[in-house]
Amino acid sequence: MKPRAGFLSPYRILDLTDELGFLCGKVLGDLGADVIKVERPGGDPARKIGPFFRNQSDPEKSLYWFGFNNNKRGITLNLESARGRELFARLVARADFLIESFIPGYLDQLDLGYAALSRINPRLVHTSITPFGQSGPYSRFRASDIEIMAMSGCMSLTGDPERAPLRITFPQSYQWTASYASVGTLVAHLHRQRTGEGQQVDVSAQACMLWAFSHAHTFWDLNRHLEKRAGSFMTGRSITGAKMRVFWPCKDGYLNFIIYGGEAGRKTNQALVEWMDSKGMAPEFLKKKEWKSFNIAAVTQEEIDRMEEPISRFFQDVAKKEFFEEVIKREMLGYPVASVEEIFQDPQLEFRKFWQSIDHPELGTSILYPGGFAKFSEGPCKIWRRAPLIGEHNEEIYCGELGMKKEEVENLKKEGVI
Repeated sequence: MKPRAGFLSPYRILDLTDELGFLCGKVLGDLGADVIKVERPGGDPARKIGPFFRNQSDPEKSLYWFGFNNNKRGITLNLESARGRELFARLVARADFLIESFIPGYLDQLDLGYAALSRINPRLVHTSITPFGQSGPYSRFRASDIEIMAMSGCMSLTGDPERAPLRITFPQSYQWTASYASVGTLVAHLHRQRTGEGQQVDVSAQACMLWAFSHAHTFWDLNRHLEKRAGSFMTGRSITGAKMRVFWPCKDGYLNFIIYGGEAGRKTNQALVEWMDSKGMAPEFLKKKEWKSFNIAAVTQEEIDRMEEPISRFFQDVAKKEFFEEVIKREMLGYPVASVEEIFQDPQLEFRKFWQSIDHPELGTSILYPGGFAKFSEGPCKIWRRAPLIGEHNEEIYCGELGMKKEEVENLKKEGVI
């Protein structure tokens, strides 16, 4: 049986993004699109981001690059040269999508902005991914993950209340933004399918990150209540301002559990007390508590603290594996907090064949990758190819597809055009 092609396999995407948009091109590539990563001559600066394969600092061995730029072919091109712009225009004429993350106005200065490119290819979907969008007083500001997290307000809600705001260790804003950009790109594609019209999609990282903590806006809109950092606790569930612990130290790490309200909470809370009682660790007041009438919305901090104290002592003697087994057996709500090592050993991911082994002939080995972001009944979503080496597909695209001669490509390389 012939392998099925991806949903976007007929389409070509030119990817001129930096870290803010890498994942957008990868998501579209997972769906089968022919994504061409366009780098400056010498390679994208992101190739210098670690960690590196076997700790060998090399632009061809960046694991960060491998992770976010697989499912892409790669070429080099200097857009600031006249010949480079000419070649790029020819590529645009054959493309269906362009995704880029340049500061607003940069491509216009090169006569390669949406207005110019749409004249070359009226059906082009041009997705611009920037920190603050294409318009407004901040539009030309540069920002890395820490600035985006700060300016979106996310940092104000991250960390412990008695300490300064925190940035989540691994950059989050890039992946949130690129994910939304891929959705916006596909919505524009649907519009094109219906009308034949291309368009520009303007994606602001600041605006995208507002959705990461959208519940905080609701508290302000309805009650003029300003949510604050709560660390390992959850706020906003009680009108008294009580906060509930979400993460608990256990015998070999941490657990995720919270004192719930409603029907789900009644069952979970009761089951936990029964488990504690089987170990002789449930105090009388918890055993006598009437969970059917327990109202989480009206509970006070004093009540929560009294309940959490014996629960905390109980969890300290429970291992993560035991906790998860009991949660399943007793039909409770709760999960162990998995480490990276435990994620690799997770039987659910293994059963779904989530991990993909991808050959890296240039390294003489294969590397295990997270696979496609979803499973579709009517088509594959997966890693089709490893990330490209610098200019790996120059000859394939310039000669094989644009009809240039090898000698011409070599001359352009010497001239710094590719």
